[in-house]
Parts: sequence; structure tokens; C-alpha cells
Amino acid sequence: MIRRLPAPAQDIALLLARVVTGVVLIAHGWQKLVTNGVAGTAEGFEAMGVPAAPVAAAIAIVIELLGGVLLVAGAATAVVGVLVALMMLGAALFVHVGAGIFATAGGWELVGAIGAAALALAATGAGRFSVDGALERGRRVLAH
Repeated sequence: MIRRLPAPAQDIALLLARVVTGVVLIAHGWQKLVTNGVAGTAEGFEAMGVPAAPVAAAIAIVIELLGGVLLVAGAATAVVGVLVALMMLGAALFVHVGAGIFATAGGWELVGAIGAAALALAATGAGRFSVDGALERGRRVLAH
């Protein structure tokens, strides 16, 4: 029984997971920054009961935009993955869990999927086709 995909397939799967998750984060961060604006995002967060809404809005924008770019590149994947997972947990607890599962009803499915994907990337690493992978290969070369 095969327990894992072969290494090249693992690297492609991690690349796809990083790019899709990163692009979704970038789109949501861009929406918060450009479409809604920081003040509008903070107002929306406040209306949803998010504590320290102006600070939370700024943090969400930075994590989504910068974190999304870093995930696409596969840089600092473990740190970004944990930060995104924690942010999604906060979004689920403060805003979405009371509305059930389905996103169409305001539920937690989207933040749950993003958080789980980010946490899985943090746990597994970015794969060979990434900045993290290139840095690791460079460290191994220098160590020998």
C-alpha cells in the first residue's frame, strides 16, 4: 500500500496547494485593503463583534496580502501557515461558527478550509518548488 505520493508528485501537490491558498488570501486581503478600505474593513469587523476591530483589520490585511504572497513563493511557509491558521480560527470563533457550516449562510467552511490548508502547509513544508526548498538545498550544499 502506498502511504504517500512519490516525491515529485508531493512537490507538485504542495505547489498547487500553496498557490491556490495564497491566491485566495491575496484576493481577500486586496478586497479588505482596496475595495473596502482599512476603515471600512474595521467597521465591518466591529459590526461582526471582532475585538479591537481596527487592529484586527490591519493585521488581517497584512497576513492575507503578505502571507498570501509568501505562500505562493513558498517562503517562511511554516510561520505563515501558523499565522494564517490562527487568524482563520479567530474568524471562525468570533464571526462564523454561530452561523453553521455553509459560507453562503455566513458559516465557517471557507475559513475552516483556508485554515486547514495553511496548517497542513506549515506541517509539511513548502516542497521542493519553493523559496524554502531552495534555501534548504543551499544549506545542505554549504554544510558539505
